[in-house]
Amino acid sequence: MIGALVLLIGGAWFLIKLLIGDMAVSELNDFPGPGSGSVEVEVEDGDSGRAIGATLTDTGVVKTQKAFTAAYESNPNARSIQAGTYALPEHMRAADAVAALLDSSYRVDLRITIPEGWTVEQVYERLTDALKISQDEVEKAGTAASNFLPSVADSNLEGWLAPSTYTLPPGSDAEDVLTEMVEKTYETLDQLDVIEDQRHEIITKASIVENEVPEQYRKQVARVIENRLDGCSGDDTLGMDTTLVYAFGKQYSQIAEDELEESPFNTRVHPGLPPSPIGSPSKNAIEAVLDPADGNWCYFVTINLETQETLFTDDIDEHNENQAKYRQYLEKIRSQADSED
Repeated sequence: MIGALVLLIGGAWFLIKLLIGDMAVSELNDFPGPGSGSVEVEVEDGDSGRAIGATLTDTGVVKTQKAFTAAYESNPNARSIQAGTYALPEHMRAADAVAALLDSSYRVDLRITIPEGWTVEQVYERLTDALKISQDEVEKAGTAASNFLPSVADSNLEGWLAPSTYTLPPGSDAEDVLTEMVEKTYETLDQLDVIEDQRHEIITKASIVENEVPEQYRKQVARVIENRLDGCSGDDTLGMDTTLVYAFGKQYSQIAEDELEESPFNTRVHPGLPPSPIGSPSKNAIEAVLDPADGNWCYFVTINLETQETLFTDDIDEHNENQAKYRQYLEKIRSQADSED
């Protein structure tokens, strides 16, 4: 009985010694915290816990990679750490460093979102505001970025600034951002196997598709564009309102007749495509142009702006009837608005 008790006490003491030893080793591998000062560290896309730990160790944020990896593995949210640049104190506890990387307030890089269909002018305005620089500086950056365009684009960035969310590390300037946007457009065209001598034409068509209808009708509109260019309307014109809205910055009904006659973006008069894209198309719009729906449609009109219901036809008389449905819809909306007043 005494011998068993001795063995039990001895075994317990051995476990206690191991625990104390592990705690001592852990303390040696980790800073006590909370840390002080500030150092910028960058987490790359796809970095593992060990990779992040190595970066933090090299910059003096944590004491050892081992301590950070252990803290990373013990935090169930650690795999949600996003790529980016962070300003962290030096000499942090590893567990605190993991928590800080999960806290967006420690991020010091800038994220800029460019929506689908935006024009160069809209992108410039966002960069001017986000980077706190002048319009002239952004335009100069645009001139530099345009050097990467194909010659057919005539140094015009319109359509080539890929819609996406961009993360800007500290020190990034407008030229860096605009160049990245152009590069992303090239990447998309490469992924879709668009041959070089067709790229500008495809982007121009896709920019119209992007602005004309929502996603569910894009392949049909892409087919209408092809049919119109092939002469289904008898005059080789596209007849798209969006090209005029782009050129004048207002709805078609608000544009004066003399203005319409002067604009090269008047696709109701001038045959073929407009002289440039009318915005930055999404990948989906580009795919629609590359693989349009089968059909002989020559005309289309959206008859309900709420449901986005759009009717397609190859018959001009039926198209006129569809346009009448749209006018009836507008009259109904006006009547409802008047009654509410």
